[in-house]
Amino acid sequence: MLWQNLNYKGIADILVKTNGTAMLPIGATEQHGPHLGCGVDSVIVYKLCVSVSDITGVPVLPLLPYGCSLGHSKKWPSTIAINPVILIELITQIGRWAYLSGVRRLFMINGHVTNNAPLRCALEILRSEFEDYMIGLIDTSRISPRIHDMHTKDGEDWHANDAETSLMLDIADEMVDHSLMESSDDEDRTTDKVFAHPVNKTSKNGVTGNPSAATRKKGEELFKWMVSDLEKIIRKGMTETAPLQE
Repeated sequence: MLWQNLNYKGIADILVKTNGTAMLPIGATEQHGPHLGCGVDSVIVYKLCVSVSDITGVPVLPLLPYGCSLGHSKKWPSTIAINPVILIELITQIGRWAYLSGVRRLFMINGHVTNNAPLRCALEILRSEFEDYMIGLIDTSRISPRIHDMHTKDGEDWHANDAETSLMLDIADEMVDHSLMESSDDEDRTTDKVFAHPVNKTSKNGVTGNPSAATRKKGEELFKWMVSDLEKIIRKGMTETAPLQE
């Protein structure tokens, strides 16, 4: 169900079967501490969407591997950030062309927290342009309360922490430097702060949380939760209608 692997007849046929539903995975390319590769957000969101697609039959649009990562600063090599205004326009254009292809129920699946604001702006623009376009925005770390609790247990401002490292141990172990996991822990310094500070002013090494506590078993359980809970949302969205019809 990968959009890029299908011909136009195949896409049209699939969208009929899914009631016009499709998923757009949006990730990021940014530093994830000393122990993780910089494509963590993109890998997690893409593998999640593909897994849910395998169950539901809902097609997956090509992954967007860049996001609004300006807050990770220029301190650590690897971050490739997109200005939020550019991200709004890019997602809006993707959404317009998806609509022209027959998508009427678009799920933006977001793998990077600070993509949320520009993605919400794109949602508002698209919804105002096409009255029969229903768009959902879902963060991978906030799919359900149990998933959010797992992500934030070692810091509200978590990054490259226990949860993310555990997920990567399960789905992309080759991107984890096991020799650096134990020494990569760093505390959450954002508690009680009034302003939102960039990561170079809140973390010594780009990490917030305890990757030393990560295990493959935790990651396997968390990923299963993410697939199961997102599947339920997607299935519900495939038949949902507006509360009121004009």
